[in-house]
Amino acid sequence: MVLITEELIRRRAEHNNCEIFSLEEISLHQQEIERIEYIDRWCRELKILYLQNNIISKIENVDKLKKLEYLNLALNNIEQIENLEGCESLQKLDFTVNFIGELSSVESLKQNIHLRELFLVGNPCTEFEGYREFVVATLPQLKWLDGKEIERSDRIKAMQNLRQVQLQIREQEQAYLKKRDKEKQEAKKKLENPNQKEKSEAKESKPGFDGRWYTDINNTILDCEENKECVHETQGTEKHKGSDEDEIDKKFWEEPTPFTPESRLETHRHLEEKRKANDAKRETEKQKPPRKLITEEGRVLNVNEPKLDFSLSEDEDNNQIVLDLAVYRHLDTSRLDVDVQTTYIRVTVKGKTFQLVLPSEVKPDSSTAKRSQITGHLVVTMPKAVEVVGPRPTLPRPVKSAPDKAPTDNTRMAKQMERLEVDPSKHSRINLENIVKKEKPVAQGPLKLHRPAMLESLCSTGDFDDDSDVPPLI
Repeated sequence: MVLITEELIRRRAEHNNCEIFSLEEISLHQQEIERIEYIDRWCRELKILYLQNNIISKIENVDKLKKLEYLNLALNNIEQIENLEGCESLQKLDFTVNFIGELSSVESLKQNIHLRELFLVGNPCTEFEGYREFVVATLPQLKWLDGKEIERSDRIKAMQNLRQVQLQIREQEQAYLKKRDKEKQEAKKKLENPNQKEKSEAKESKPGFDGRWYTDINNTILDCEENKECVHETQGTEKHKGSDEDEIDKKFWEEPTPFTPESRLETHRHLEEKRKANDAKRETEKQKPPRKLITEEGRVLNVNEPKLDFSLSEDEDNNQIVLDLAVYRHLDTSRLDVDVQTTYIRVTVKGKTFQLVLPSEVKPDSSTAKRSQITGHLVVTMPKAVEVVGPRPTLPRPVKSAPDKAPTDNTRMAKQMERLEVDPSKHSRINLENIVKKEKPVAQGPLKLHRPAMLESLCSTGDFDDDSDVPPLI
């Protein structure tokens, strides 16, 4: 039995930000609800309420919905129209395919003065003679009945024959109610003794314990070979258990039953049980047997259930093994569990096991596990159990030069090389600027007397004495 809960209403009120106090429209169809409750307390502002395709048998707890304009109760188990007098704004009612046989209960809708549309298609009352005339005459505010507009002439005819139609409706109602009482009694007996028919059939013909028929009690003892055949037969029955269930289901649907609220409720419960059985079967199929991490012989297996990338390397300089496991970057560290053993490592990531056999034995107590703050990878450092003894690295000794020794040619050359690299004047690069000497510019302006080169050479000697009284030679 499905109940109307606050959680259900909030889940169906996503269009209103899950707020139920200001909710104006809600759809609770196909929820297998058997009873209307709490809606008139929590959703006082409701204008449209969908409750079709459930197994509701009575209209209740909606009389306080003063703003309700449209109520849909199609495909339910309602047998009587009641408790709608408080819905002052009600304009449209839908009772399609229900079990309303008391047509006189339509008179309770007289107080709903704003009611304009009414649907009663698929109810037993629609088969009564004079059904439409009775409803049209009883509810003068109606404009549409079963999707057909009520004309003025139809209303006048209905009012003229109202007395006669009322008597016909009362008689047909009494006959229908008697029929319903018999159906209820039969359904009650069926509920009290659900397996009475099966037991009677079993008493009439019951096989022996080995699945075969016997008439003589003394011949029930079997030989060993027959016992083996019996075991095979029982195994065969277990294999055909699924087919038996299918046959039972087929028999249930093919068995003719009257269309009553009780049969509809039984169908819903049968479907619910079948759905639960399928869910349980699906869960058992999903449950896999526990994976073997270590064989019966004691051999450790490599397992990667989380399907993570990893790298295993050996650090020979530090004599250790490093495992880099590409754990999800945003995974909480509390969801990780690291177990280092001497020959293997096991990491549990969100309940899934990662196990790897190590190439050599390690020290579990000295191992460390860290997570990268950038990539989120899990880095496990495991020192090896056996230390590797190797040659010590030799450091180069500094060569001291004797102070008394004279500098060798090599040191001289090195110094020269240093000077050549530092001193720009000693560069071996050719300077192209001084290949052609620049001529001295000739002075511009008045003519000047230039001494010949010979005189200049003579003047430059030390024996020459320049006398200012002697005029120059031209």
